[in-house]
Amino acid sequence: MLIRRERADDAAAIAAVHRSAFAPRYATATDPDGTDTPGDHGSADPPEVGLVARLRSDEGWIPTLSLVAIEHDSVVGHLCLTRATVGPFPVLALGPIGVLADHQGAGVGSALMHAALGAADALDEPLVGLLGSLEFYPRFGFVPAARLGITPDEPAWVSHFQVRSLSAYDSQIAGEFHYAEPFYDL
Repeated sequence: MLIRRERADDAAAIAAVHRSAFAPRYATATDPDGTDTPGDHGSADPPEVGLVARLRSDEGWIPTLSLVAIEHDSVVGHLCLTRATVGPFPVLALGPIGVLADHQGAGVGSALMHAALGAADALDEPLVGLLGSLEFYPRFGFVPAARLGITPDEPAWVSHFQVRSLSAYDSQIAGEFHYAEPFYDL
């Protein structure tokens, strides 16, 4: 497996990755009669597909930090880091991260995480914030953001909002975390 920067011709494959990774989460829709029908979500894409497309045209997009995992010349995973802020301090936000359903559990997501954190550290970024699994992300050094005096600007996110400090971290970086604007359109 190779981890490299996203290229312009990867966009369709990246959309397919997020479609495959996230569609099962949205596979049950509520019918007008109030019942849940598995697989009745229609052909609508998971929101993560549109999020990546909107992020690409946002000022928070950082092309060097949009990474793909390649296996046998095919994109099997994607992760992007975008510009965010904690108060007046520039930081990074992670997400979305997705791996093709048939490649999950094989280390692709972990490889993307290690590559992204290494790249961010090499670029002297101070920290990365994310909203995500309390079981998955701590293995990469993420801790509850409140431990570093950082809170998400959406109070409902507090329980799953985490940060990972990097070499350039300074303890003065504290306050409210704000994602790039497309995250608020989900």
